[in-house]
Amino acid sequence: MKKLQGTFPFVAVLLGNTGVSLLGQTTSATPQAVSPYQLSMFAKAPAGLSAPDSVAVRGDHVFVGYGDGHAPDGSDGLSSQVAEYEMNGNLIHIYTVLGHNDGIKVDPTTNLVWALQNEDSNPNLVIINPETQVQTTYTFGPTPHGGGYDDIVFKGCEVYLSASNPLNNPNHGPAIVSAQISGSMVNVQPALAGEPSAIDVLTDQTIQLNLQDPDSMTLDTLGNLVLDSQADQELIIVSNPGTSAQQALRLPLTYQTSSGPKPVETDDTAFVTSSQGFLLFADKGLNMVFSLSRNAFMPGAAYTAADGGPFVGTLDMTTGVVTPVVTGLMAPGGMVFVDTSGENRGYQNRCRSSVSPARYSR
Repeated sequence: MKKLQGTFPFVAVLLGNTGVSLLGQTTSATPQAVSPYQLSMFAKAPAGLSAPDSVAVRGDHVFVGYGDGHAPDGSDGLSSQVAEYEMNGNLIHIYTVLGHNDGIKVDPTTNLVWALQNEDSNPNLVIINPETQVQTTYTFGPTPHGGGYDDIVFKGCEVYLSASNPLNNPNHGPAIVSAQISGSMVNVQPALAGEPSAIDVLTDQTIQLNLQDPDSMTLDTLGNLVLDSQADQELIIVSNPGTSAQQALRLPLTYQTSSGPKPVETDDTAFVTSSQGFLLFADKGLNMVFSLSRNAFMPGAAYTAADGGPFVGTLDMTTGVVTPVVTGLMAPGGMVFVDTSGENRGYQNRCRSSVSPARYSR
């Protein structure tokens, strides 16, 4: 695998009125970034594909999941695509996965690409080897929360999935599960309850949550799980998952309007691991993946795709306030920070075990 260093030649475009077409409908938007950010188009959706969402980086290649507007429970029997790009936006290969893709991550230990399908129900997992272009499909048993799985996080030798679209309200099932592959199956165990106790960041009080929309999930720069409970308009930060020291924090999300603070729904959040790099984010409505750059980022800073805005903004992890930096969007979603420093400054989440990672049965 190549290390990312220096700069990369992006597809340079003037981001005026896009006038793009999505699922037969023409839309009009003018994406623009505030100074000192620079916004450019990384890639348009390949012909016949639409609704780009999840974005993941493997060395100097980028993987983007296209949901194509298919049923999120896979009930239509249709397939989605995972497109592999070079860092300059050139399309290399398209993988087809059965169901509606909604989560893509790269296993930092094996460099395999994990793709989750059907976030509402009937989930499946496809693991892609980009070196051979071989795909392997894994299935799940009945889900303990009655829905599907949305996103993936690798932390050390463990893998966690967000348990999306819970069947019950209150949510008596798990909001996060740990996962292990055994044969052709993915076995899961609860990691965070759907009604957990948590400390509210703003009030410092212990409260009980009812997580009705566990969605995107990532790691912050300290290695904590950060879960977006999307429709609940809050982030849940989980430290020491799966241990007796596990703790959950709740961060409600808002943005400033002319009439005062307003709760806002967000999708992916990305944490900056180096001053050198750029953000990639997808907009399902505009059918594009964008690059957002500046001369230097603040290490540790958080950015989020506020689909309830809709905008991309900086996120203050102490107040929950999202400040727009890119507006004129339609449906921002998938987001990742691409570290071009060539140094390992972020949380090191590779499995250091001398045996196979815990996510695979021994």
